[in-house]
Amino acid sequence: MEPKISIFIADDHPVFLAGLISIIGRRDDAEICGQATNGDDALAEIRRIKPDIALLDLQMPGLDGLQIAEQYLKENPDQKIILLTMFNDENIVRRALGFGVRGFVLKENAVSQVTLAIDAVATGGIYLSPQLTGVLTHRKDLKPSGKDELFTSAEKKILKLIGEGKSSKEISSVLFVTEKTIENHRGNICRKLGISGTSALLRYAMQNKSKFE
Repeated sequence: MEPKISIFIADDHPVFLAGLISIIGRRDDAEICGQATNGDDALAEIRRIKPDIALLDLQMPGLDGLQIAEQYLKENPDQKIILLTMFNDENIVRRALGFGVRGFVLKENAVSQVTLAIDAVATGGIYLSPQLTGVLTHRKDLKPSGKDELFTSAEKKILKLIGEGKSSKEISSVLFVTEKTIENHRGNICRKLGISGTSALLRYAMQNKSKFE
């Protein structure tokens, strides 16, 4: 049995914090290892606990989420951090990606997207709310390390097979997973690219097929 994903949460809004705890609590593969309601406590606890993923509110009393990310990622560049915010500010997103932050979720979408963000980041990918995916076209904002690639290894395999013209059913047979799993991956890929529709995804996969060999 694989160990559960340990998740630390920091947010100064009690109702929102309780909502996050409830959402994550429904997962069988994750557990909350700590929480804080201000930035100073959050940084101290992250240093102490070293969670797999830290979910941080961008705006909190004391240090804000961006300051925590900047400080801690200098100490531990491999730490996976997802920032939560009420504001659609691409400049902040670019700064965060530059520090090595792995996810950025708008609070208005948190109920539907926090789990997607955790899935993507836990497997080595990057997740941004759909309203922010345009930032990813500026690849210079991402660190050159292979750990900061846009797609997970599973998504790369799927993109390669899509580029070869295979359907979701055919891909599921090749990778020995369900067709629903493939459809979920396709949806995540589209969100990361800021595109929609089978034709747009096929066009992208065919144009970039050599990247996924």
